Amino acid sequence: MITIALSKGRIFDETMPLLAAAGIEPLENPESSRKLIIGTNRTDVQLIIVRASDVPTYVQYGAADLGVAGRDVLIEHGGSNLYQPLDLEIAKCRLMVAVPQGFDYEGAVRRGARLRVATKYIDSAREHFARKGVHVDLIKLYGSMELAPLVGLADAIVDLVSTGGTLKANNLVAVEHIYDVSSRLIVNQAAYKLKRELIKPILDTFSGAIGQPS
Repeated sequence: MITIALSKGRIFDETMPLLAAAGIEPLENPESSRKLIIGTNRTDVQLIIVRASDVPTYVQYGAADLGVAGRDVLIEHGGSNLYQPLDLEIAKCRLMVAVPQGFDYEGAVRRGARLRVATKYIDSAREHFARKGVHVDLIKLYGSMELAPLVGLADAIVDLVSTGGTLKANNLVAVEHIYDVSSRLIVNQAAYKLKRELIKPILDTFSGAIGQPS
């Protein structure tokens, strides 16, 4: 049995064409089903539905053999004991620094001001600002980052940006690009050795289907 860990939403939706190319079709839609373990048309493949940030953990500890996780999640997780054979080129976005419109971010950086930055990407933010020599106090949040500058909790945020619509709606503007994000296929290293005859064909099919129209 092969277990694949996926998160609901955009990653699940954009992974479906790749699964279909490998002859794998879920028997239920996780958006409408309450089940966390979903069977497929193949008796040797099942899906588990977990939080996006938990996907690497399930794969690392062998509760799932494969998973799909964003580069942002993998960087924060550390990627220990994970084989990352493929960038699936799905769920693309960018990790950005954003501030309220009218805030002189460049001026604050030049002056050496200490900035309060709200984010759930603590490691990525710490490394970015350290590289620039900017002094920051990082505030970890799990919900909507855009609120933090609006109520005075933070001067800036570090968050994922796709279209920029949410920033604009909250009078924020992206001022700095940290890195591009797309989702990767991750594999438990032990599972790859023990179940290679089941996993390798899936990897090969995914590789051939990347970038193809859905």
